[in-house]
Amino acid sequence: MDITIRPAAPDEYAALGEITAQAYLGDGLLDFGESDRYLDELRDVAKRAAEAEVLVAVADGQVLGGVTFVPAGGPMADIARAGEAEIRMLAVSPEARGRGVGEALVRACLERARTVEGCVRVVLSTQRSMHAAHRIYGRLGFTRTPERDWNPLPDLLDITLITYELTL
Repeated sequence: MDITIRPAAPDEYAALGEITAQAYLGDGLLDFGESDRYLDELRDVAKRAAEAEVLVAVADGQVLGGVTFVPAGGPMADIARAGEAEIRMLAVSPEARGRGVGEALVRACLERARTVEGCVRVVLSTQRSMHAAHRIYGRLGFTRTPERDWNPLPDLLDITLITYELTL
């Protein structure tokens, strides 16, 4: 299977939004299930594309997954500081998992980061239960940064996101 990674086209936004939403729902990553407010953000690829760069993985004309790459701050950055790019909302459809799609998307973000002037590091947040993603990050040289772990909803103590970084 030949996977192409490229910027998402507007006519792919709905498919990628649904892949992302279903990946988070299916993996039990949304504490409030279908009523989780974050679900709307996951589906809103057009908003992400207006504020950052959205990449898709495509094979045989089918969207297999995607990722949001935040090159240098901006409204989509959660933890990136000066000189850092951020990876967000990595998702792969269930039928494409285990075929290298997630790793290809992360590698594309790293390649893109190397072209951003002044970018010295790539950072990301992930949930503790995202073990397949953690394996990808480890294979690619990311290291844990527990001092940057954070909680997007401080009222809910059990939603701490763990963080990783890779120095370019």
